[in-house]
Amino acid sequence: MSNNYRWDLAITHRGEELESFVEQYFNNAERRILMIAGAGFDPRTGLVATALSTATAASISALFVQETRAESDKTLAAYATANLEQLMAIVPTHTILDVEIFGADNSVVGGRRAASKLSAQKLTEYTDLVVDISALSVGTSFPMIRYLIELIHSGQSAANLHVMVAHQPELDAKIRAIPTDTAVPVHGFNGGLTLVSGGQQAAKLWLPQLASGRAATLRRIYESINPDEVCAILPFPSTHPRLGDSLLEELLGSDGFPWQMDARSIVHADEDDPLDLYRTVLRLHALREPVFREVGGSQLILSPVGSKVMALGALLAALEKDLPVVYLEDFSYELQGSLDDKLAPPELMHVWLEGTPYPKNRPLLRRIDND
Repeated sequence: MSNNYRWDLAITHRGEELESFVEQYFNNAERRILMIAGAGFDPRTGLVATALSTATAASISALFVQETRAESDKTLAAYATANLEQLMAIVPTHTILDVEIFGADNSVVGGRRAASKLSAQKLTEYTDLVVDISALSVGTSFPMIRYLIELIHSGQSAANLHVMVAHQPELDAKIRAIPTDTAVPVHGFNGGLTLVSGGQQAAKLWLPQLASGRAATLRRIYESINPDEVCAILPFPSTHPRLGDSLLEELLGSDGFPWQMDARSIVHADEDDPLDLYRTVLRLHALREPVFREVGGSQLILSPVGSKVMALGALLAALEKDLPVVYLEDFSYELQGSLDDKLAPPELMHVWLEGTPYPKNRPLLRRIDND
């Protein structure tokens, strides 16, 4: 039964289904595809491009986004260079967008710059825009996807909008970020974070996605937003059945973990399904709005610090209800262990966000449609 959420019944594909979808939909001479993808060190960088390249009947172009950070590890920088060369070989018609993540004063400017550079591109000629978030950070991918949705809703583009990702949660856990000290909203996702309704501060419920190695990040965000309540998001079902327990043991055992947790302050979301987290967040939003309406309102704040797929679920909820997304931008990254480790192979996933399959009377997007 539909919950009347915009993407409740979104079209999705994964694994072999996605291969068939590429063949049946994209492999068509009428398709003019623009792929937007990160060109970073992540070993999943070229997987979506490789899958799309099998659509030989279509016209495929690409924008490859290079996120530049001053403190790049030399080994990872070498991986990024090799991945970019691979991408350029897979999609010969391409443009490279260099995006400096930090300004001269170390302020976080990557999201704003990425959206600005994307807006300078001529996008109207394409039938399909495909954003591959596999090697893009939250701070860059979220603003770019918001810009594309706003472009479509304004009528300046009639393209279909797709998001794809190479899902491999074990690899997400091996990539350790070195974060900044200051929590900030993702560009375009402030969500009225500083607004006060009728002289009363909205009751803030923080929904952090728990992830291994992120205790310091979670503590800094908590101290920055000072929430009234915290409801932690744990992955379940997950690749490893005890992953949730392991995360709680690790984080609660770390120094200075800032809040108490019990079973009533935890929600679970399917690690492999972005729509599961999306629906969970919107259910919480719907439950709290009438309760807090007369006392300053309710404000849900998201912090997707874990896997790419769950971050995608948070993105959809934030877009639909104009929720703030607060995070710490990363100065640099390091890999725990080697890329040669034998991990479960990544699975490609696809979510069709906007376009021809959907009716025009879908639920509105609070900020974009002025709902």
